[in-house]
Formats: sequence, structure tokens, C-alpha cells
Amino acid sequence: MLASKPAPRDPAEKRARKAQNQRADAQRNRAKILSATAAALRKNPDASVADIAAAAGVGRMTLYGHFKSRAELIEAAIEESLERGEQTLSQVPLDGDPAEAFRRLIASSWPLLNEARSLLAAAQKELTTARIRELHEASEARMRRLLERGQREGTFRTDLPVSWLLATTHVVMHGAAEEILAGRLDPGDAARFIDATLQSAFAAPAKQ
Repeated sequence: MLASKPAPRDPAEKRARKAQNQRADAQRNRAKILSATAAALRKNPDASVADIAAAAGVGRMTLYGHFKSRAELIEAAIEESLERGEQTLSQVPLDGDPAEAFRRLIASSWPLLNEARSLLAAAQKELTTARIRELHEASEARMRRLLERGQREGTFRTDLPVSWLLATTHVVMHGAAEEILAGRLDPGDAARFIDATLQSAFAAPAKQ
């Protein structure tokens, strides 16, 4: 007895499966492009769209199918980097002594900033300052809440506004990245140096 042949697949099902495969391919290509963007910019801050496409192993037309311009690509890459960073920072315990919580937050934030510094440098050329600030709102809000609590509890100085403490934190952290780039700072020492500098600068005066 001859085995019966499988019934031909429904055309609608075939179309749906094809569309699903195409979406999966598109998602993989998008992920490869974003990963390649960060890597290419670390090697060359002025990497072109063609350079990034080559690093991702896709054609320029494929890249432009996802991102219409270099600015849009860099914005998406830094947004994706910040989202991954948020997953890490959301796990950092910020309760207890504010100074210790601040130390933990710096220790977790610094590697993320250092990894993304080339992306940020490229973003500063392509995006407005307001947009870059908007993208960093979540991480800045976390630091702001901690500094405000530290001021209320008498750990951090209150003669300077939190906005200034935040600005100082950003300057010191980005300064550390520049020192590493210049070969004057060992990356393994950066978090400790940043924390020591800021803890000293932010500490509330000792009570007499």
C-alpha cells in the first residue's frame, strides 16, 4: 500500500510563515547593525554608514531599510545601549546608607558609560543636546533620587543644588573616560577614583 502524500500546505499559512521568517531575519539584521555600530565607532568615531554596514555583514541598502540616516542609526544604537544599561542599573540596591548606595551605583554605571563613550561622542555630533538629555532621563532620575535622599538624611551637602551634583558626576565620569583614552588612567582604577573624588566633594560637613 502506497503511503499517502501530505496534503499541500494552505497558501495563507505559507504566506504567514514566510512573513514570520522575514520579520525574524529583519530583527536579526537590526540587532547585528546596532551591535556593529557600537563596535565600529569604538574603532573609528567617524565611521560611515558603509563602514558600519560592512562591520555588520549587511549591504548599505539593508541598513537603510532599518535606519534612514546615520543620525537615526546612532540614536537607535545609543537608545538600545541605554535600555541594556537600565536592566543592569535597575538591579542595583539603593537602600541603606546613601554614600554606600552611591558607591554601588557608580560602580555599576561606570562600565556602562565607558563602554558607550564612543556612541555618546558620535551622538553629540548628530543629535541635539535636548535629545541626548531626554535619552538619559531614566538613569539621571535614579541618581537624582539618591542624591536628594542623601541630602535629606544629612549624608550629602545641601549648600549646592542636586542639579550641580549631577553635573559634577557627569563631568568626573566623562573625564575618567578621557583619561583612559589618553593612557593616563588604568581602567581598573576608574570606578574607585570616581567614587573617591565625588564622595569627598559631596560629603556633608562634619557636625561640630
